[in-house]
Amino acid sequence: MLQRVGVPALTVVTVLSSTVFGLARPAAGDQISDAKAKAAAIESQLSQAQNEMSALSQQYDEAQYHLSQINSSIQTTESNIAAAQQQVSKDKSTLSKAAVANYITDGTASTQNSIFSGNQETLGATSEYNQIAEGDISLAVDKLHTAENQLNAQKAQLTNEQGQAQTQVNAEQAAVAQNQQAIDQQKSALAQEQGQIAQLVQQQQQQEAAAAAAAAKQKQEAAAAAAAAPSSGGGGGPSALASAASAPPPPTAAGGAGAVQAAESQEGVPYQWGAESPGVGFDCSGLTAWAWGQVGVGLPHYSGAQMADSAPVPVSDLQPGDLLFYGPGGSDHVAMYVGPGTMIEAPYTGADVRLTALRLGDGFAGAGRP
Repeated sequence: MLQRVGVPALTVVTVLSSTVFGLARPAAGDQISDAKAKAAAIESQLSQAQNEMSALSQQYDEAQYHLSQINSSIQTTESNIAAAQQQVSKDKSTLSKAAVANYITDGTASTQNSIFSGNQETLGATSEYNQIAEGDISLAVDKLHTAENQLNAQKAQLTNEQGQAQTQVNAEQAAVAQNQQAIDQQKSALAQEQGQIAQLVQQQQQQEAAAAAAAAKQKQEAAAAAAAAPSSGGGGGPSALASAASAPPPPTAAGGAGAVQAAESQEGVPYQWGAESPGVGFDCSGLTAWAWGQVGVGLPHYSGAQMADSAPVPVSDLQPGDLLFYGPGGSDHVAMYVGPGTMIEAPYTGADVRLTALRLGDGFAGAGRP
């Protein structure tokens, strides 16, 4: 996990010169360069921590997915145990009734004594049938007891696995929280460094303005002595930032078009690990699962499981709505293809659901179609 980068206080040295026309670069300029270098290092570590968050979030989703499967198996086993217990109870009741009947008739009156038989011809068959029936019931009870014991053993094993799975979920959750803490620390350090840079830049501008004023005054005095009026000027302007937005082409696949439309409707919603709700936020697999869910296609909330459940698609055949996977088996991250050169994703903590340039490097593992 990343450690917070300490931000030492920067000493501001004011250098003013009013005796020369050619001014040396103020010492604040060196301090600004140092501060910018520190800020760049912090930004690099912050970016790394944010990228790690996506992988950690998917590991948490994988643990939750595994736990849900175990819980489902436990429910099925408990249902089977209840059914076995009910059948055992029913067969025990049948045996109990047979035992009472034998006791009342001294064990022979109803099955072997011809006085109690209405039909002498069927007496032997009835006796044999009763013996077989009671023997079958006893055997059935024994088998059901065995099955019940096996199911109980299976439940005990699943319960143990459930505890281990829950421990893994807790560990992944703690890792995500620790990473989030590192991200928060890096953001705080970056904000502090940027504030220091702004202060140094302001001081440098003040120094340069004072030096320029002093130089201009000296030039004016020299010009006045020579009965000339010089003109001076300086130029400079802020550089403009250009931005370009590329609109995605119309989707070509009906289901994929709806999934893309659903995902784009959440643009600007904040990243939230483990979430898949417009009211709460999304992590990467939460966004793709929710978006495809809006067109009736169910996907598990884990990028690795989504890759396993998707049909592989060559990059040359990508269609809107196709999923783009990163990391071994898609375990680190998933995004959704929108159109040529564009995809939509929930990238990491601190960012929002966004349209961004298509990435086919950086751990790209393949594409799939739900």
